[in-house]
Amino acid sequence: MSGSIISPTNFIRQIIEEDLVNHKYDLIRTRFPPEPNGYLHIGHAKSICLNFGIAEDYQGQCNLRFDDTNPIKENIEFINAIKRDVKWLGFQWYGNIRYASDFFEAQYNYAVELIKKGLAYVDELSPSLIRQYRGTLKSVGTNSPYRSRSVEENLRLFFNMRKGEFSEGAACLRAKIDMSSNFMVLRDPVLYRIKFVEHHQTSNQWCIYPMYDFAHCISDALEGITHSLCTLEFQDNRRLYDWILDNISISNHPKQYEFSRLNVEYTVTSKRQLHLLVTKNIVDGWDDPRMPTISGMRRRGYTPESIREFCQRIGVTKQDNLVEMGSLESCVRDHLNEHASRAMAVINPIVICITNLPKDYEEIICMQCHPYKPSMGVREVPFTSEIYIDRSDFLEKKIKNYKRLILGEEVRLRNSYIIKAENIEKDNKGNIICLYCSCDLKTLNQHPGDGRKVKGVIHWVSAKYALPAEFRLYEQLFLCAKPWEKDDLLMTINPNSLMIQDGFVEPSLKTAKASLSYQFEREGYFCIDSADSTLNKLVFNRTISLRNNWLKVNNIHCT
Repeated sequence: MSGSIISPTNFIRQIIEEDLVNHKYDLIRTRFPPEPNGYLHIGHAKSICLNFGIAEDYQGQCNLRFDDTNPIKENIEFINAIKRDVKWLGFQWYGNIRYASDFFEAQYNYAVELIKKGLAYVDELSPSLIRQYRGTLKSVGTNSPYRSRSVEENLRLFFNMRKGEFSEGAACLRAKIDMSSNFMVLRDPVLYRIKFVEHHQTSNQWCIYPMYDFAHCISDALEGITHSLCTLEFQDNRRLYDWILDNISISNHPKQYEFSRLNVEYTVTSKRQLHLLVTKNIVDGWDDPRMPTISGMRRRGYTPESIREFCQRIGVTKQDNLVEMGSLESCVRDHLNEHASRAMAVINPIVICITNLPKDYEEIICMQCHPYKPSMGVREVPFTSEIYIDRSDFLEKKIKNYKRLILGEEVRLRNSYIIKAENIEKDNKGNIICLYCSCDLKTLNQHPGDGRKVKGVIHWVSAKYALPAEFRLYEQLFLCAKPWEKDDLLMTINPNSLMIQDGFVEPSLKTAKASLSYQFEREGYFCIDSADSTLNKLVFNRTISLRNNWLKVNNIHCT
């Protein structure tokens, strides 16, 4: 056990500490066991932080084990994405990567052991009849007519299943427990089913595959896991977890502990629903920045530190709760505010011609990369006689509380001069195409000396040296706080979840890296899009706005 545990305590940590004090275990072993049938999401991040965090804090071990028992939905892409996400979050698994398929032979032998003990049988009821015979929450189940088969017959049939002599769905292996149990999971659950499909690890070696509940507990035991941590939906499954380990000849018996899953407003964490969003092209793949996947959040510009901080803040309990999206964004905003380099970008540009400067005027202005961190250095920003400002930063007529550029009045350019709007030029539709301003050359980072008070500050970029860029402005993907409760998930999609603008950024961002975040002055936090940005086309994703906008968002409701 480490000398100082910095993570806040919770009921799981209290159990572990008691086990260590009582010398129940000398070494804590946990595991993170994802199914490789999709990308990891924010709910998985909570489990990752818990399992790997416990192993780190108590000087234990945490295995990464893929629950690859259903090859129909699994592939190498998902495996590679999961490995990448775990590492990106800042964790390293112990030893080699494990797979449930590593133990297929051992699991098969334990199934044979259950048959020999009269605790498992081959059933030839169809899957629909098995569900029907299982009964309901209000009525007990009915024994299968195949339940009374002899041990010898079950052994022969199970062996024939392995040899591929049954078609898919024609037979399965079931545990013989109690069809009248109050717990559905104990009503003779299926342990093995037939699937003629190539497996990404074992190729065509097997045509029968264990169910999750059977493979999981045995894998835990064989790996020497001490604390098997899972979410509350597996609470009833703990009875089957214990039943299997109690009835096979295996020395290690891990204990399963359940904690509440992570539910976040305005998103979904069901892989089935996430898969629907991908296959229906609602999003641009599993790593779309609107997705709650770790890959999507990374592409959007979320940082691993902010996600880990979020998981720490929400804690670990047995109480189901719904977390506000603003809580996650607050962690992201706090981290980026401290670590993101500053730069200027104009998302909706309008041209300013500075009339009292020569057309070829150029000046280099040094600006800090972070206002509170001199160690982050300075950048050189060119100032020329033509600049871009954001269209929203100019009005012809003054309105209350507007502190930007107004015709006939002054405003300060960020880290630069005070300018005054003198005239405007419009096209034949009445749209402003150019502002003509004068510049007070005595005010470079200086207050005017004649008592003038200029309150507003706006950002800008040189028209001559500005780099064209595409800006992807993201909002929540759903209009409902609880979209998973709706009958038609797709009817709750926010049509404005992605807005694309063409604008300009300062030239220092020519070599912007996808791994870095930037605060664009007064616009928000942005990052280079890792998939679509090129040297010839800069694409920036807005990670998050500068302020919490969820008071406005929470007024949106589904109909």
